[in-house]
Amino acid sequence: MKIIDITQELFHCVVFPGDPAPEMERRLSLERGDVCNLTALSMCAHNGTHVDAPFHFIGGGKTIDQMGLEPYVGDCWVARRSGDVTAEDARAILSAAREAGASQRILIGGPATVTAEAAREFAAAGIRLLGNESQTVGPENAPREVHLILLGAEVTLLEGIRLEGVAEGRYFLSAAPINLGGCDGAPCRAYLIGE
Repeated sequence: MKIIDITQELFHCVVFPGDPAPEMERRLSLERGDVCNLTALSMCAHNGTHVDAPFHFIGGGKTIDQMGLEPYVGDCWVARRSGDVTAEDARAILSAAREAGASQRILIGGPATVTAEAAREFAAAGIRLLGNESQTVGPENAPREVHLILLGAEVTLLEGIRLEGVAEGRYFLSAAPINLGGCDGAPCRAYLIGE
């Protein structure tokens, strides 16, 4: 068994343009004579490796605490792509994932952008989670349409993962988000378990 961490370190993570960067403040310090070290955090729910709930783009959509853990934990398929992920690419990825018995959670490694056409294929297939290395699924300058398609089908999104050196194939994924009641997203510690 091999455990592969696919999470960005939070304080050195890539930040989506316009989002606040995460910050930490050492409130108590052993070096200053305090009883312990105590850190306060300030961050956006979408910093670093994180998940999006439907409420991120859909008024009245489910929030993170309403999603349950099932979408984030279980067998997954890792595919590798570069450039735009087309509908044809999505069908090929889904076919390979189904053949491997891991079609509910799809992770796409590489500098890939999910197109609206691909998003429709993934949504129609009824997957539970779609992950990618970018800080957003879909084009960075126009992410709304792809988010609406996927989140509208209650496909949760796992964004900002790191899959460098991870081969295509079946893995066990754990990417449970922090239980932030009422929030549109949440950071998570994502990892894969492989042979």
